[in-house]
Amino acid sequence: MINELIQYKDVAIHQADQIVLHDVNVKVERGEMIYLLGKVGSGKSTFMKTIYGALPIQSGDASVLEYDMKHIRRRQLPYLRRRLGIIFQDYKLLTDRTVRENLLFVLRATGWKDKNLMEQHVREVLEQVGMETKSYKKPYELSGGEQQRVVIARALMNSPEMILADEPTGNLDAETGQEIMELLYSICKAGITVLMSTHNRLWPELYPGRKWLFENGEIKDVD
Repeated sequence: MINELIQYKDVAIHQADQIVLHDVNVKVERGEMIYLLGKVGSGKSTFMKTIYGALPIQSGDASVLEYDMKHIRRRQLPYLRRRLGIIFQDYKLLTDRTVRENLLFVLRATGWKDKNLMEQHVREVLEQVGMETKSYKKPYELSGGEQQRVVIARALMNSPEMILADEPTGNLDAETGQEIMELLYSICKAGITVLMSTHNRLWPELYPGRKWLFENGEIKDVD
């Protein structure tokens, strides 16, 4: 099992014709909690997109879970993404399906076949995120915090090695946001690496981890 999950060396990240980030030199090891800090438009989400292959790497060397992201083929991307859990700020749940059906959809899409195993796994993951009693509800019947717990459950369905969370508490009140942070931190303590973008400077104080500041087109490790 590899310990170094991400390594970028001298990477420049482009969005259209613009260089968003330059001279990116970062490493991420298994079990780390890393906060991505910086203003809107500083490149946090753009950087995350390069990790799961939504944005290509054009220069430098970039490795994610031993995949060469500069030369990764389209057919390899689903295999990479199965090893990642992605949490979006705006949830992206299927609104016409129940919580249970949202999670079963992920399993079917990633090749699971045994219906009994699938149902058992959904129950276990919902229990892990404290949503075991809400499996029959549609997303619009849930609060924002509950929807985010379902999104975290979806991210955990294929036992990822790393979670990418883009402003997971951005739309939540302080108390609900802290509950979500408790959950993400417990996931990290169980050995899953968490990379999380946030504008909330309180979280790194309450839930210690490394901090990367995105500023002036660069990523800097900060104390």
